[in-house]
Amino acid sequence: MNPFEDMRIFCQVMESGSFTSAADQLGLSKQFVSRRLMQLEERLGVRLLNRSTRRLDVTPLGQSYYESALRLLGEVEQVEQGIAGQTAEPRGTIRVSAPLSFAVAHLGCLLPMFLQRYREVTVEVDLSDRPVDLLGEGYDLALRIGVLEDSTLIARRIASIERVYCASPAYLAERGTPLDPEDLHSHDCLPYGHSRSVQWRFNAGQGKPVLVNVTGRMRVNNGELLRDAAVQGMGITYLPTFIVGAALRDGRLVPVLDDLRPEPLTLSAVYPQHRQASRPVQALIEFLRERLNQSNVAL
Repeated sequence: MNPFEDMRIFCQVMESGSFTSAADQLGLSKQFVSRRLMQLEERLGVRLLNRSTRRLDVTPLGQSYYESALRLLGEVEQVEQGIAGQTAEPRGTIRVSAPLSFAVAHLGCLLPMFLQRYREVTVEVDLSDRPVDLLGEGYDLALRIGVLEDSTLIARRIASIERVYCASPAYLAERGTPLDPEDLHSHDCLPYGHSRSVQWRFNAGQGKPVLVNVTGRMRVNNGELLRDAAVQGMGITYLPTFIVGAALRDGRLVPVLDDLRPEPLTLSAVYPQHRQASRPVQALIEFLRERLNQSNVAL
């Protein structure tokens, strides 16, 4: 009986969503994985998973065990890495969550470069704009843009991300160019997200920002779609330059109210405390800081 092996098996089942997938990932048989999980539940005297023919549902005690097991396994990994020495080549798998648009713009070229540098590292990336639960969902690292919520997670700044208010020349020719934030009340705007009430922020220069409620006929939770709608003359949008930069350079979009642009957003790497000594995680963070702060990378 090896408690740590049982923890690893259970965590893999949670992350894979089935005994079959977990067995494939671990190189074990489905029957062995199922039997070890049953023995674990018998030893603990609780049910960790509710099994059905179609899916596995974790029980509240199972979720608690999973989160504790992740922390313990992370601490074991930290101890092993400390024994191996910090000069050792990073190795292992990193499970990363990243915002969709940012990942498409930058990670497609950066991650292959990272993997070429660190031959013993494997990266699994999940693209989602939602704030994932790193501990509960088994992520080692998340990239997040904007203000971070208070938590027990560790955050490290990666880079700054500029945003710009912009519209197509055809739209501005027809509707006029706003000269003041309040002018937006008479314009069609293309806000990000599905909220009925959206405020855009402007830097008025006196230390206090100006907030303006904006409305429009189209709300989307995807920056590329908003950019394309703005290019087609549907209104004014407010997006990061890594999404609208090319359209601004070739004139399909032009900036508006640019002298009132607010402070840049921060791109942060967020990770659980038990990943603080993880060589692969720290190597990826340093690599992204190095590459994204180069002058030739447009954020």
